[in-house]
Amino acid sequence: MRKRGADSGQVSIEFLGMTPLILLTLVLVWQAVLVGYTFTLAGNAADEAVRAGTAASPGGARQAACSAAGRKDLSAAWRGDATVSCGGSGYVTADVSLKVPVLFPGLIAFPARVHGHAGAVEEAKD
Repeated sequence: MRKRGADSGQVSIEFLGMTPLILLTLVLVWQAVLVGYTFTLAGNAADEAVRAGTAASPGGARQAACSAAGRKDLSAAWRGDATVSCGGSGYVTADVSLKVPVLFPGLIAFPARVHGHAGAVEEAKD
């Protein structure tokens, strides 16, 4: 016969055993959120850059306007390693490349980069 209450504390022991797995799952979900957010930022920055690039005249002015517009809305954690480039004539394209942060934006980042690409027809000058 078992004594009443012989397994008291079992839930606490099981919870302590599961705590590392729960924390690891939360960390992985958070990292997936950061990857998705970085993709969203790269796409939005490319859209803004190509919009500014189509309004600017071709050459150095286009690249400067494109780069400034692509970086304008990025927070400091993503802006530091961002690369923005524009090109094309008639059909302007913008490419934005961002590093994905590891757990906390601004501290360290993965070596792999996320790319955003956008294109638009150049506006007619009157």
